[in-house]
Amino acid sequence: MNRTHLTPDLIYSVGTQVVTKVPIVGASGRMAHPSGAVGVVVQAPVDLEHSYRVRFPDGFESAFRRDELVMLAHFKRGELDDANDVLASHRLFDRVILRVVIGSRAYGLETESSDTDLRGVYLPPAELHWSLFGVPEQLENDATQECYWELQKFVTLALKANPNVFECLFSPLVEFATPLGRELLAMRECFLSRVAYQTFNGYVLSQFKKMQSDIRNHGEVKWKHVMHLIRLLRSGICTLKNGYVPVRVESQREELLAIKRGEVAWSEVEALRLSLHREFDQALSETKLPERPDYDRANTFLIRARRLALEETLP
Repeated sequence: MNRTHLTPDLIYSVGTQVVTKVPIVGASGRMAHPSGAVGVVVQAPVDLEHSYRVRFPDGFESAFRRDELVMLAHFKRGELDDANDVLASHRLFDRVILRVVIGSRAYGLETESSDTDLRGVYLPPAELHWSLFGVPEQLENDATQECYWELQKFVTLALKANPNVFECLFSPLVEFATPLGRELLAMRECFLSRVAYQTFNGYVLSQFKKMQSDIRNHGEVKWKHVMHLIRLLRSGICTLKNGYVPVRVESQREELLAIKRGEVAWSEVEALRLSLHREFDQALSETKLPERPDYDRANTFLIRARRLALEETLP
């Protein structure tokens, strides 16, 4: 959702359209413009203690304190800019239907310093979803390393073979799931298709192209990212070959952690990557996965979930 947020200490720049909160009195003592008039900032202060100078369509100019003006864009939105307060009142984190552990702990690559990354899905209440304020596509809590996608966003990403969403669906570490969340996990194979080849392969190719540039220009790369790209290629190959997304990679632990520590030469990594790309191509030619995911089943599930969101209790 795109919203314009009002920052209390924002200094409006020259050229900003503003609305006055007070009437403007001219030199004669008569009202020159009523409260609510629209003008343009022609002189901005260096701090909030000094005044703005605003020009109106008739050429009249006057000085205003910061609290006597509001940006036109915010004025037009009115109470819509109170959306964050409205969303907070609905306690959306209490609407989580699926919470899983992803990242190094799910992969079996954790070390003593590893965080616990939590991801999942939330189902917003129907009345809020239908309201003027709408709902955020994802909820985030940086302090607890949590992120939850709104159900429709999650389903859409899954149909596009998003690797992060696939990890959620196939993570062996499920911390919490409502009946609806368990149903989503039970239908996870309907999201698998040959689209995974294009999504995974395309991402790895673009990222390695950037890394090759980093090697040329800076002589180094982020080795942790390199490790995850190799892991991602292998994940895609297994998905096409076996019809499931592998999350645990304990059998590859030592090799992957060596890459993460920068102990494997770049030339060796490149050779491994090219070999995996060839294996990925072969897996595509032999896969039994459908060309596209099961859109109808995903859509039927989403519609039923929307209906369940009308209920007082979380489904």
